[in-house]
Amino acid sequence: MLGLKLKTDPRWANIAESNLEEILTDHCWCEQKAAANAMYIIINNSEKEELVTEMTKITIEEMQHFQMVHDIIKARGYEFGRERKDDYVNELVKFTKKGGNRNDALIERLLFAAMIEARSCERFKVLSENIKDQELAKFYRELMISEASHYTTFLNFARKYTERVDVEKRWKEWLEYEGELIANYGNKETVHG
Repeated sequence: MLGLKLKTDPRWANIAESNLEEILTDHCWCEQKAAANAMYIIINNSEKEELVTEMTKITIEEMQHFQMVHDIIKARGYEFGRERKDDYVNELVKFTKKGGNRNDALIERLLFAAMIEARSCERFKVLSENIKDQELAKFYRELMISEASHYTTFLNFARKYTERVDVEKRWKEWLEYEGELIANYGNKETVHG
């Protein structure tokens, strides 16, 4: 369903589980950034009522996820650390096309968001199926379903609102690029690391 070109090696879950405090802190910040991205889309496309409605739902849901992860961090006696730099996301930003009109920028932003949600969904699946911590395995299974919904929402809006961009062609370009990019990751205790 996700179309990702390279699956995460299940052994990444062992790396993540070796430092739960780190993966949870990174994950918490990822949720905050996802909420901020949905807000960014609202701010820059306020005339699109249906988009604003759905991005509002995603913003709220992402902040609820932030709170859930933060609650797990507190309950386990971990320290919620500072925001982490996300090299993977920064590399995706470099791939986004610049220029064009406002609509082109919206389509690119929606595809960028869909890409992150797709990989996050896949990573949460790997965690849910491979970590020994049953509480977190169940938690990541539930979040995987949510990420899949966000992925399809972003991709479907890109298809709906496109004017000049061949969304299917551009999405394939995103998938190809991400497949090459993710080969450099999977060895750190971060969601995309």
